[in-house]
Amino acid sequence: MDRSSVTEFIGKEVPDWDDEVIAMARFKAFSGQRSDWELKFRFWRDLILKIARHFGIFIIRPQEVKEEWFNRGGLTPLCIDHVLSLMYNEGDIVRSGDLVNPRSGRLSNLFVRVRNLTFRSSTRDIMLEDHVVLTTLLKEKAGEVVKLLSDSHWTSSCIVTLEKFEGMCDGPIEASAVLSYLSGCGKGQYLSISKKEFIEGVKVSLTHAVVSGITSLDCDVLHLIWTTEKLQRQLDIIDRRHEMSRKSALACLSSGNKKLALRHVRELKLATESREKCSSLLNRVEEVLSIIADAESTKKVSEAIQIGARAVKENRITVEDIQLCLEELEEGIGTLKEVEKAIVEFSVSVTDIENEDIEEEFRKLELEIKYDKLPVLGIDVRREAPEKASSESAELLTNALSNLKLGDGSAENPGPLDSVAPGRIEKLRNPIPEAA
Repeated sequence: MDRSSVTEFIGKEVPDWDDEVIAMARFKAFSGQRSDWELKFRFWRDLILKIARHFGIFIIRPQEVKEEWFNRGGLTPLCIDHVLSLMYNEGDIVRSGDLVNPRSGRLSNLFVRVRNLTFRSSTRDIMLEDHVVLTTLLKEKAGEVVKLLSDSHWTSSCIVTLEKFEGMCDGPIEASAVLSYLSGCGKGQYLSISKKEFIEGVKVSLTHAVVSGITSLDCDVLHLIWTTEKLQRQLDIIDRRHEMSRKSALACLSSGNKKLALRHVRELKLATESREKCSSLLNRVEEVLSIIADAESTKKVSEAIQIGARAVKENRITVEDIQLCLEELEEGIGTLKEVEKAIVEFSVSVTDIENEDIEEEFRKLELEIKYDKLPVLGIDVRREAPEKASSESAELLTNALSNLKLGDGSAENPGPLDSVAPGRIEKLRNPIPEAA
């Protein structure tokens, strides 16, 4: 990672990074009691961890952290040496030499652990180290590697070549640190075989159990996996050669050079034959690995059956009790299926009900909008009691008569007449004669 990307990330994480007054206070060396600079120490420690986690690294170089990560125009924090030393004392940082070497024997690793407990290097030597390991991020990386292996294997443990393991850990130095951590936890173990070539691998436990010891079958499986990866690489080379020969043959044919095109066609045919042979070998090796995996699963089932039989004998369980347990188990499975079916039907019915409710609410909203528009158009849609309606009619009639002029028959103020229905005005102008 380059310095500019680190500076950009710091600017996002620390908004006041460019504030000169605050920066001067942060870059000062620690003085006084720890309580006086505890918050400042936590700031630098957390910032170092955030930067490393963001860029996906757990191995840092102390000099790079001091001179490049936190360099502000040539100024570096005077307290960063103290921060890294405290992180080392508190276990946030370990030296690469303090890690257990997974390639060494148990006696050698035991000696290293005893030495680390009895003798600890001076904190001043931390800045002289080429690189150190952040323990928190090392644990996170080891968990990520185990998860990746668990996603591609269904067994309780797996074996991978050291080359593949290094690719998953982003490098040999990182892989050595991760393997050291897994070995210390009992979750990983290094193995190697020396036949025609020296082959290295790693056995990792994918469960909470400790990884089992290395057996001859593990070495054979490692050899087969190494052969599979070698054949796959050979196939990739053949495919690239095949594609190049095909393009060259087409180019020669286009240019009219049939003789050179024929030579490329021959190379194309040879590549095709080589690919078929390599694919056949790869399929045979993968078939053997599949048989071994099936045998391991069969062994696990057999062991489980033996444990069950031993438990039956020890607890003096009769055949009738076993049959009763099986019937109860089948009944529980049937009940579970009925519950799942009922849940599915209920969800479908709820969806239908929700759709009906939505449609009903939509119709109500349409009616409300319609009724809200009617009064604007001068139409009264409210249903009222007959007494109230008759009183309003009488009031309208009185207002209309009071605004009429007897002289010329024209209204002085036509406003109220406009609010009276046309039918009612016509009745006022032509009153009905009384019956004789």
